[in-house]
Amino acid sequence: MRALSIRQPHAEAILRGVKKVEYRSAPTKIRGQIYIYASLGRYPAEDEKELMGEYGITDVTCDDLPRGVLVGTVDLHDCDGEEWYLRNPARFDKLLKPKKKAQPVWFNPF
Repeated sequence: MRALSIRQPHAEAILRGVKKVEYRSAPTKIRGQIYIYASLGRYPAEDEKELMGEYGITDVTCDDLPRGVLVGTVDLHDCDGEEWYLRNPARFDKLLKPKKKAQPVWFNPF
């Protein structure tokens, strides 16, 4: 199964079912269940705070969100150009560290 790298707090919003569309610069033909990898990259603190507010995430801070690990799965069920449609998010009980090096978009973690 492939993993999709996503920065926080977007990865958290996907797992909470708040973010159902992932915007990318190109379409994908990949469909089905995929891993969500919370990448190590960060936005400026002001941007993170604004995104957390937009997603309604108030029970944790962006600093508390996991990074550099696989946090769950989601079904990539459709794509319309640069909009990738997601459903059925499932959070892992235990975070998984990928064995292979993460890439900016897709990668095989194991």
